Amino acid sequence: MRTTFVDYFRTQCPTTSATISARRAGIASALLLSFGLLASVAWGASAEGTRWVGSWAASQQLVEPANALPAEELRDATLRQIVHLSLGGTEIRLRLSNRFGATPLHVIAAHVALPVAADSDNIEPGTDKPVTFSGLQDVTIPAHADYISDPLSFAADALSNIAITLHIEASPEGETGHPGSRATSYVASGNLVSALDLPDAKTVDHWYFIEGIDVAAPPAARAVAVLGDSITDGHAATTNGNDRWTDVLAKRLRAEPRTKEVAILNQGIGGNRLLTDGLGPNALARFDTDVIAQPGARFLIVLEGINDIGMLTREGDVPNSEHDALVRQMIGAYEQMIARAHTYGIEVIGATIMPFAGSAYYHPGEAAEADREAVNKWIRTPGHFDAVIDFDRIMRDPEHPDRLLPMYDSGDHLHPSPVGYAAMGDAVPLSLFDSSGEAKPKIAITFDDLPSHGPLPPGETRVEIATKILTALRDAHIPPVYGFVNGELIEKQPGDEAVLQKWRAAGDLLGNHTWSHKNLNERPLAEFEQDVIRNEPVLTKWMPKDDWRWFRFPYLAEGNTAAKRAVFRSFLGQRGYKVAAVTMSFGDYLWNEPYARCKAKGDAEAVKALQTSYLAAAEQTVAYDRKISRTVYRRDIPYVLLMHVGAFDAEMLPSLLQLYRRDGFDFVTLAEAEHDEFYRDAIDLNLAQDSDSLEEAMSERHLPLPSRADFATQLNSMCR
Repeated sequence: MRTTFVDYFRTQCPTTSATISARRAGIASALLLSFGLLASVAWGASAEGTRWVGSWAASQQLVEPANALPAEELRDATLRQIVHLSLGGTEIRLRLSNRFGATPLHVIAAHVALPVAADSDNIEPGTDKPVTFSGLQDVTIPAHADYISDPLSFAADALSNIAITLHIEASPEGETGHPGSRATSYVASGNLVSALDLPDAKTVDHWYFIEGIDVAAPPAARAVAVLGDSITDGHAATTNGNDRWTDVLAKRLRAEPRTKEVAILNQGIGGNRLLTDGLGPNALARFDTDVIAQPGARFLIVLEGINDIGMLTREGDVPNSEHDALVRQMIGAYEQMIARAHTYGIEVIGATIMPFAGSAYYHPGEAAEADREAVNKWIRTPGHFDAVIDFDRIMRDPEHPDRLLPMYDSGDHLHPSPVGYAAMGDAVPLSLFDSSGEAKPKIAITFDDLPSHGPLPPGETRVEIATKILTALRDAHIPPVYGFVNGELIEKQPGDEAVLQKWRAAGDLLGNHTWSHKNLNERPLAEFEQDVIRNEPVLTKWMPKDDWRWFRFPYLAEGNTAAKRAVFRSFLGQRGYKVAAVTMSFGDYLWNEPYARCKAKGDAEAVKALQTSYLAAAEQTVAYDRKISRTVYRRDIPYVLLMHVGAFDAEMLPSLLQLYRRDGFDFVTLAEAEHDEFYRDAIDLNLAQDSDSLEEAMSERHLPLPSRADFATQLNSMCR
């Protein structure tokens, strides 16, 4: 009997995505025992027992001269700054910073209030309250230090704005702040901390000396630290609009009951790099302050590296050895982050680096693009990060994969526009942050018979069908899917090779389905093996740098004798293949022929009937396969869904994806799904073959299969 995947990976791969639920269950108490005070700081526990969680934060840096306030403007000055919370509460505390100051910072007074609007220096009457530090209204923050205020009773709603007003005695030598605020701050002379407005104030779009706001939070509250560069910081976002991709994500989290207590802490710095200081310390140098020390941090998203790649060749080409070294060093930095975050029980989500060809600032060439692809390949590989957000796939132009999609491009071909940031925020799966303890089922989508399957309805082409499928996958933010290729179809219709070109340009992957779709049960073994080998040049042509060594059996026929199966498994293993199993299929291909007939006849009512029965079959199969999985394994295995690149599949895919999402599924890659122990022998072909379908698992245990309707007879008779 199979062990469960979670049990297996607890001992074998404790940092993989499959361990997320297990880690969540009991890590807090273990960390407190292991790391004492440091763990308490990381989780936001205070000596008084209040559980603090960060609601807003900004990464601190030495403000460069162009963005610094003149010393005379900060002498006896009032500084009012507006910030946007993610999590609400009735008690808050303020975090100030003089981290980059060479001399002390004396804050004569600090107040908080509710602003009239995000872009206004006016505050709501009756909301102003003083902040204290060890019971005093003033505080002197030593050089290179941060400071936390006393708790303050102050009601603030989630996704609301707070005005922080500081009365500064004088500027320290070296201003600490966050230039990329995308928010307007106000500077006035004298003590005006309680003033309802600052009519003569100077305006600047930067923050100074404010590091964060924490809220006293319920047990379910947790925070996501987002470590990034200008794309996370929000370059090209709307000033005072709070429409960075992290803001969009915060709104979505708040709207979902199971994630409404999740805060987002934007720790982006414009120009930031993984390995080298620039505008702010490098990501590894600021990791402890910007991630580990953030109150309530349970998750980390890492979107860093585009500046490392861009800066390498900004002044000119460099030898290949320097490109190789950069990729190794970037991966090493990611590994350091993962290890350090896991020490404190923080789950680490990697985000792929987005394309930036056409950027006048970096003007990347082929070598820089190869670096980006190599780093992204590592990020996507299961077992590195706990989970992955594939921003590259979401934001790239399918026709030009090294460029941003024009509608998402701010115009500099490097930073997204507000529309692009919305697409990024909408693409992050909220299930990554769901700590309810209820595991969501997972499903990997695969397609067979590329580049063509089934008859063409009148007026359609294979490329149009593939485009519909790829658009539906993109719009639903599905991670890269495998399409299994029969090369003979291209030999018969050379123009259909454009389907493979579009498939790859969209960031999707290709695997081997044999050259001519032979049936292993009916063909001699040597002939079948040659059919596999003959198909490989097609895959190496379109997948020169990615893993094409996944094999899908045509007709799902794995050999009609035990000896034949064993010899062929050995053949696949010697050639480095893994078997792409199928654990969910509702016979989608059955609808493609009647659809073509009904379209040719112009029978709209029949097409509607096909749509209804197609979704009904899919829904029935979900229940069928989940019942088997829970009967045999008492859990949902990650399912691998078999689809085909047919015309009706293309029409129905948006509705089908909605169905799976409505049923609670998370979409994963084939590699992620087959990391599960259920598929172990499909990945390691040196092992003895076990059942690789749920129905086989039931048969091995002599258990009856659930009943389900047969749609084939009805479909065969339609539109004849």
